[in-house]
Amino acid sequence: MRLHRLSPLIFSIFVLAACGTETDRQWMKLEQSYTTAEFRRDLASCTKSGTVDEDCMKSRGWVAVTPPATKRAVEEPYRPGQQKPRM
Repeated sequence: MRLHRLSPLIFSIFVLAACGTETDRQWMKLEQSYTTAEFRRDLASCTKSGTVDEDCMKSRGWVAVTPPATKRAVEEPYRPGQQKPRM
């Protein structure tokens, strides 16, 4: 029975991944059933000039399941011959 509830969710994740929005975000509604047509309708309504308005999607009950890519500083690895940083 649990698999029966999850199968639409799993299918939706694959569909959302195939849609390929500009930021490669995937959207889903938690604890609600929805169709691909509903998602496409809401996505079209919330897309302005090729960019998805996240606040619009959230106001319609959608949750982003992949965070946006963030850049973070890369730590320089320790190399032999260098002094170890003091802590």
